[in-house]
Amino acid sequence: MSAIAFDTHAFVKRLISVGMPEAQAEVLAEEQAKLMETQFAAAATKTDLREAVLTLEARIEVTKSELLKWIVGAIGLQTIVIIGAVVALTRVVK
Repeated sequence: MSAIAFDTHAFVKRLISVGMPEAQAEVLAEEQAKLMETQFAAAATKTDLREAVLTLEARIEVTKSELLKWIVGAIGLQTIVIIGAVVALTRVVK
C-alpha cells in the first residue's frame, strides 16, 4: 500500500501566509495528515478489489458445482419416478 504525499510544511507555510497563527497552522496540518492517513487506510486498493473478485469467482464456481449436483440428482429422481409410473401403468393395463 503506498502513502499519500502530503507536504505538511508547505501547508503550514500557506496557512501562515494568509494570516493564521503558526501554532494553529501546525496543529491543523497534523490533524489533516492524520485524517488523510485514516481515510487512505480505509480505502480499497486495486489489489484488494482483485482479491475480492477472485474470492467471489471461487465462491460462484463452488455454488455452480453444488447446484449442478442438485439438478442432476433431481433429474435422476424424476427419471426413476417416471419409469416407475410407466411400469405401474403397463401392469395395470395388462
